[in-house]
Amino acid sequence: MARQHRSWLHVLRWKFAKPSSKTIVIHHNNDSENARGLGITPISLEISLSEEDRAAIKIQSVFRGHLARRAFRALRSLVKLQAVVRGVCVRRQARIALHCMNALVRLQIRVRARQLLNTAV
Repeated sequence: MARQHRSWLHVLRWKFAKPSSKTIVIHHNNDSENARGLGITPISLEISLSEEDRAAIKIQSVFRGHLARRAFRALRSLVKLQAVVRGVCVRRQARIALHCMNALVRLQIRVRARQLLNTAV
C-alpha cells in the first residue's frame, strides 16, 4: 500500500514539477494598418509566477481538459441517440411515402382500366 502511494506521489511530482521558466512573457503584436488607425498599441507583459501558482495553473488545465473530454463523451453519446431517433423518423417517413405511392398506383390502375372500358364500347 505504501509503495503504491509513493509511486502515485512520484507520478504527481513528475507531472507537475516539470522544469519551466519562472517568468511568463506574453507578447501581442498587431501591426496591421487598421490596428494603428484605431490606436491599438502592442502589449508586452511579463509575469513572475511562484511554484504554487504554476502548480495551480497546471492542475486547472488538467482538470479543464478532463471536463472537456467528459463533455465530449456526453456529446458523442447524444449524437448517437439523435442518429437512432432520426433513423426511426426516416423509416417512418419512407413507410408513409411508400403507402401513398401504392395508393396512387392503385388509383392510376383504376383510371386506366376505366379508360380502356370506355374506349372498347
